[in-house]
Amino acid sequence: MDPDTPRLPFQATRTALAAQLAELDGLLPGSVLVRHMRCGKRRCACKDDPPTLHGPYIQWTRTVAGKTVTRYLSPEQLDRYQPWFDNARRAKDLVAKLETASLHALEQHEGPNR
Repeated sequence: MDPDTPRLPFQATRTALAAQLAELDGLLPGSVLVRHMRCGKRRCACKDDPPTLHGPYIQWTRTVAGKTVTRYLSPEQLDRYQPWFDNARRAKDLVAKLETASLHALEQHEGPNR
């Protein structure tokens, strides 16, 4: 930042949040769910009482062009990409904090409702 440029309120906070965002390597949106399920076979052990369910199945669900897309992952794939799922949550949190700091800066600098 140019030393002659006036600093807005919350500048250090916004700069720190932006730096944390820049450190994120990869992001995978959506959610991951580990499920155990019943099948469609009438005489399967998954229908017993108590049931012996099939699985675990690891499902990654996200939205693409307005449609829900689900992909099954192996345990190895989940281990490999878990940091990217974690990064997506971290990015959302950082962006929300950056928005809040920016709104506070605008209100403090410009005054409310101007």
